[in-house]
Amino acid sequence: MADPQEADVGQPAPQAPTNTETPAPKKRTPRVKKAKAEPKQKVARNAARPATKATEFPSAPVRGKRKVYSEQERAQKLAQIEKSVGRGASTKSAVGQAGISEQTYYQWKKTVASAPTGGELKDLVALEAENERLKKLLAERLRKENAELKKKLGLA
Repeated sequence: MADPQEADVGQPAPQAPTNTETPAPKKRTPRVKKAKAEPKQKVARNAARPATKATEFPSAPVRGKRKVYSEQERAQKLAQIEKSVGRGASTKSAVGQAGISEQTYYQWKKTVASAPTGGELKDLVALEAENERLKKLLAERLRKENAELKKKLGLA
């Protein structure tokens, strides 16, 4: 018998009869909806829980109500952060250990830098008093000089 592949090469392939009818469209079946799960019972967020290691070593206060710090507390926290940064810690970690945000740290730092200390305030008041004294002295001299010039011109 001859090789079937060789036989196919010489003969044209038989054609399938063409169907002039169009096939009927497929009908869609409706989707089956899943049943909804029953609602879970809500658990109280502040329910009593057993103590964990995180509560034994509080690293930072838990976010809650806003804490208002006094000037002394601010100064202590700023000094603590400066010491940590001086030891080589990053500002972000030092601020986190102190329990405040970076934004708060920079705001406090800006207000402390702009506010004069007690010694500077005394110096500032002394300079202002001296400035007033010098202004009065200058005004008095200018009046005398003006009066002399008027006498010389014969206007007085």
